[in-house]
Amino acid sequence: MPIQHFAPPPHVKAPPLSFATRVGDLLFVSGIPGFDANGALPDGFETQFANVVVNINRVLDEAGATVRDLVKVNVLLTRASDVAAMNALYAGAFGPPPYPARTTCVVQALPDPKMLIEIEAVASLSK
Repeated sequence: MPIQHFAPPPHVKAPPLSFATRVGDLLFVSGIPGFDANGALPDGFETQFANVVVNINRVLDEAGATVRDLVKVNVLLTRASDVAAMNALYAGAFGPPPYPARTTCVVQALPDPKMLIEIEAVASLSK
């Protein structure tokens, strides 16, 4: 079964990875931080969350999917104080119910000290 790779957008300085890979009917979306359209990481949790959602939706759209095709989401936060805000924003971005299965972890750090959130996901492309 061939593997299809989805490259990061040209404006994002990314480490050596694919933003997503598709094998069969599954799409694996790499952990995506809150970079904006210019590749900058803005201050503020809500802005970074919104950018993550835009970037995930771009990858899903490129693969022919939507957030309704997500089956599993992993959310990494660097501050426990952002959990409540994340839950409220997540409900709007990934809803309405039923939501994908989800794990939320508060981690000590992400690769850039300014990163407050990173989300990875798995989508089903069987339609």
